[in-house]
Amino acid sequence: MIANKTRKREISKEHKLCTSAASKSFGLMFRINPKSLVFAFDKEKIIPLHMFFVFFPIDVLFLDRRKRVVEVKKNFMPFTFYKPRRKAMYVVELPFGAVERTKTRLGDIIDF
Repeated sequence: MIANKTRKREISKEHKLCTSAASKSFGLMFRINPKSLVFAFDKEKIIPLHMFFVFFPIDVLFLDRRKRVVEVKKNFMPFTFYKPRRKAMYVVELPFGAVERTKTRLGDIIDF
């Protein structure tokens, strides 16, 4: 489960943790249904994303080492790129609308 501890809201009932290079590379590509993914990295860094071969929009949270939201990308559209301005250690990909539904904002603490 992915939860917003700050607002005491469940963001997603299930998620997949992606730690290997293969799982991080493949992500949501070629899937037909949005799922929640958590990408974990060894250290904080700028983590650019692409939506090649992802056929639906998603919301994305960028979290620091304390799992605090440092950047939010809502409505990340298929076949586009995004380069965040802040360093992150975790990237959480969520179905479109999850950020608004749970009122997740910068500074919130996320648990998974």
